[in-house]
Amino acid sequence: MGLTSALWGRLSRRTFMVGSALGLGALGLGGCATPDGMTLAEAEKLYGPLPAEKFPVPAADVSKLDPKYYRRTVRYETKEAPGTIIVDPGNYYVYRIEEDGMATRYGANVGRDGFRWSGDAYVGRKGEWATWTPPKEMIKRQPEVAKYANGMPGGLENPLGARTLYLYQNGNYTLYTIYATIDPESIGHGVTSGCVGLLTQDMLDLYSRTPVKTKVVVLPA
Repeated sequence: MGLTSALWGRLSRRTFMVGSALGLGALGLGGCATPDGMTLAEAEKLYGPLPAEKFPVPAADVSKLDPKYYRRTVRYETKEAPGTIIVDPGNYYVYRIEEDGMATRYGANVGRDGFRWSGDAYVGRKGEWATWTPPKEMIKRQPEVAKYANGMPGGLENPLGARTLYLYQNGNYTLYTIYATIDPESIGHGVTSGCVGLLTQDMLDLYSRTPVKTKVVVLPA
């Protein structure tokens, strides 16, 4: 799994950024509802800081997140069983199927052009603040990550973030993951080498409800 060098830079620079003119404007309009029915104050609470984490996670700047990517419960008709994860890279959403034709929908970033894939997989293992090891193919494309060839320890600057779901097919790790990101500007964009990222607050929600062996369906883009 890999991020673009540009996104890597944004992750590093924005780890502890607090506020902006836009952010202050959002606070001033905290009682105004978005088109999706969630107020900015509610969004700020949903995507607030996570101080109890091993590496405390800052609040996501929701002024940099399109409201259509806020976590929501939506109608979603499918034959897949409750608990199944469906990735819709064409629309930048991840769905967790619930009962009675409903789903929890999360905004996501996905693979950039040339790195997208589709098919069925399953969660083969899970990780909290996991070590990230760039694959050889990524090191060849982005030599600057070669220093992490033996693994980058977990932390806020680690591309896997706070939680990781590792995707497998036929007993083999695909090298693809669903991971946590602290960069709201990446949501709704193709920025990775095929992995799927959710904001940390969303990923913690999905991770807590996803056991190993959960089916994952990645739709064509």
